[in-house]
Amino acid sequence: MISSERAMVARARLRMAVFVGLAVGTLLTVVGAIAYATLVTSQERQIQRELAWGATYGSISGPVGCNWIIRLDDGIVRAGPVPPPPGFPQRDALDHVAAGAPTQITTVDVPGTVLHVRTQATATGAVQVVFDARYQIADRRHLLWAFTLAAAFGLLAASVTGWIVGHRSVAPLAEALARQRRFVADASHELRTPIAQVHTRAQMIARRSHSAPAERRDLERLVGTTRRLGEIVDELLLSARLAAAPDDGPAREPVDLTALATDVTATETARAAERQVTVTLSTPGAALPVAGIRSALHRVIAELLANALTHTPAGGEITVTVKAVRDTAEVVVADTGDGFDPADADRLFDRFHRGPAAGDRRFGLGLALLKEVVTGHGGTITAEGHPGRGATFTVRLPRIPAPPRRPSRRRLWPPHPRAATLKVRERL
Repeated sequence: MISSERAMVARARLRMAVFVGLAVGTLLTVVGAIAYATLVTSQERQIQRELAWGATYGSISGPVGCNWIIRLDDGIVRAGPVPPPPGFPQRDALDHVAAGAPTQITTVDVPGTVLHVRTQATATGAVQVVFDARYQIADRRHLLWAFTLAAAFGLLAASVTGWIVGHRSVAPLAEALARQRRFVADASHELRTPIAQVHTRAQMIARRSHSAPAERRDLERLVGTTRRLGEIVDELLLSARLAAAPDDGPAREPVDLTALATDVTATETARAAERQVTVTLSTPGAALPVAGIRSALHRVIAELLANALTHTPAGGEITVTVKAVRDTAEVVVADTGDGFDPADADRLFDRFHRGPAAGDRRFGLGLALLKEVVTGHGGTITAEGHPGRGATFTVRLPRIPAPPRRPSRRRLWPPHPRAATLKVRERL
């Protein structure tokens, strides 16, 4: 499983490659469009000049068989130097122009080419010049093919270049993230011992103190503060371990969610009874294995249940449901507690996000770390809730498919396989 940091670096590299590819592709498209438009414009102008020259002087510099000059003199039509294509001459156009109509410039689409036609008046009648643009169209087609090949190779080269550039440019970011992770892990590891010592001494002082109630409350606050400080350090250390490379972390193994939820629920029974909260566990009655780290998944269920207990008042209910849905295993923790605004459903999993009723009991790291654990296992975690109507947290993890059952081979009487075969044949 790729860690979140590696996924972020990979996305940055991909964005860089896509950006460079799009930039080069856009540039090639613009250059190609300009080149194609310039070629078409120049060809159209050249064709119109050829038509005007032919109509005025009676000849065209184009190849024979690709242009025709048709004259109407005193009612007689003459065409040359070769017979015109089908549909020509356009006698109606010749008659209209000879009768005083203005010069007509038209195009006629025929299979494989386009014919440009200019009908112009003369002193004795009219002249009609036909120009076949098949060679110009072929030049345009060749330009498009050349541009397409060049664009394809250009995009490929740009993508490769973008990937290389992205790899080199994002390398410092990856190194910075790795150093940050190592620093958090080292600092958290080094802080655990002195914080634990301070917490223990604070507890001892609070127990031995015979001072005034106000001072005892201050000592109890000190104990609670040191405990929360230790929890924060533990969560930071877990976050750094989860962000580490997969090879550096614990190995994945089949974990039975049914047994895990049962253990966690049994552990929290005393606390739930103390808070007068009813906890109900619903399981499929069979093992529901997933691939993961048992301690990490145990923390997920335990944290969700602890969070539900914290936000559920006396007399409330909490339901822990474990079930299989197609190829996934689901753990649903629902409570009838305070709930939350649906607009905060996604922000609940942000680091250091604290709800309006959080007070001073939480520092916003727990749910964020749960999301890291779940996503690190290839799953998802979602939250649903409404103010005063409770909250529901759903964890979905890929389920390990059950191994196929091997057909049982029980040897029937008589014990010798040959004798059994013979007995079956006799029955047949």
